[in-house]
Amino acid sequence: MSVRVRVAPSPTGEPHIGTARVALWDWLLARHYGGQFILRIEDTDRERFVPGAVEAIIEMLRWLKIEPDEGPHIGGPYGPYVQSQRLPLYAEAAQHLLAGGHAYKCWCSRERLARVNEERSKRGEPPGYDRHCRFLSAEERAEKERSDEPYVVRLAVPLEGKTIVHDALRDDPLVFDNATLQDAVLLKSDGYPTYHLAMVVDDHHMRITHVLRGEEWIASAPLHVLLFQAFGWEVPVLVHLPLILGPDKKKLSKRNGDVAFSTFIQRGYLPDAVFNYLALLGWSIDDHTEIVPRHVMIERFDIARINRAGAVFDQQKLDWMNAEYIRQMPLEEFAALVEEWLKKGVPAEVAARVTPEFARAVAPLLQTRIKRLDEVAPQARYLIDDVPPYDRARLLGKAFAERPDEALFTLEEVRDDLRDIEEWRHDVIWETLQRRAEARGLKNRDIAAIVRVAIAGSEVSLPLTESMEILGRQESLRRIDRAIALLRP
Repeated sequence: MSVRVRVAPSPTGEPHIGTARVALWDWLLARHYGGQFILRIEDTDRERFVPGAVEAIIEMLRWLKIEPDEGPHIGGPYGPYVQSQRLPLYAEAAQHLLAGGHAYKCWCSRERLARVNEERSKRGEPPGYDRHCRFLSAEERAEKERSDEPYVVRLAVPLEGKTIVHDALRDDPLVFDNATLQDAVLLKSDGYPTYHLAMVVDDHHMRITHVLRGEEWIASAPLHVLLFQAFGWEVPVLVHLPLILGPDKKKLSKRNGDVAFSTFIQRGYLPDAVFNYLALLGWSIDDHTEIVPRHVMIERFDIARINRAGAVFDQQKLDWMNAEYIRQMPLEEFAALVEEWLKKGVPAEVAARVTPEFARAVAPLLQTRIKRLDEVAPQARYLIDDVPPYDRARLLGKAFAERPDEALFTLEEVRDDLRDIEEWRHDVIWETLQRRAEARGLKNRDIAAIVRVAIAGSEVSLPLTESMEILGRQESLRRIDRAIALLRP
């Protein structure tokens, strides 16, 4: 089976997870059948074009490791792959439709179209064009042709009968009464095509076999089928995908949790984890497997297993999955990421102290504790930078809140004990703290709590004695001395 699929985003802003999911399902389908995955940029809406958006789309695909086989940045046999560079092809296609009676020119002004919609609204009818120019007399049409009035080209939808749309996700065909369809604009007065014409022309000329797109395009599908039929071209396999929903079970949007895809990169998610999560956001290989290697997805991908119901985007589930991928990383690979994320999460003067050796030392402490890489700097900064000031109440905590004098004596004894340790290792440090707790009749957790605040400036930190081993004897004792000074009258 020869498969050619495409992802065709519009560069009207930063790409979102919906575009990413369509792209990776396209990629999986192509790889499953040994076909081609194409990137096409649909930039015909010039008013909404955002500079840098194309580069963001390409970066998203590269980050997900689903590089296209053909596209604007790599070329290919069916380019150009940017619609604004294909205008002559659309003009030729529009002329073909006009000559065959499948389209007509419309000279109606925006003002007239607005009046038509206003009148329809008063009659309780849905908005839409009244086909005025479709039924101009020969004389009226000839007069318009001689004028310099701008015009658009509209599809001449059959006025009777039905249009049948076959969708690979649905057992029964979708049937549309032609009388309910609009004579959609195909070519605008500025020479740019609308989505309808450009998509059909490009999918045919680029030999696209399967079109995966959101189910919001179902309403437009009969227009596309009519266009394919008007040209005499074969209709690709259409797959209208379920929506991605927010926690409120409504279509994901900025209001209920949708974010630009770049946010996932900035927050420190791993490409393979995001790929895994998005691939299973409405598709599965079975009813229980959640961590699925990429090669298994390629082997098992099947359109039939896409769920028709909308899938809820669950941030906590993504965090969990990302944490699982972090745990599975080879330590050396994870240490390199720790070095990178720690350097960019702290001021430049602090980043200069981060070495590969330090990253390798702290990586085992972080690997089982973080969910995202943007947690590296907040959790590990105290090991490479001095801790911010803290007050007596935080240092004393619950265990010593009513016994500040005992807290002072305990810390002084701990300092003396640690100063005498022969080998500065975390296990020896821990045994030393345990002996001091026992000698003073304290719980291990209570003595660890006050030392932790002295060392990390917080009640929560990476493992205490491992942290002290990384800091070294001199720095650990300096911090304990500072805590002692805070407790002295």
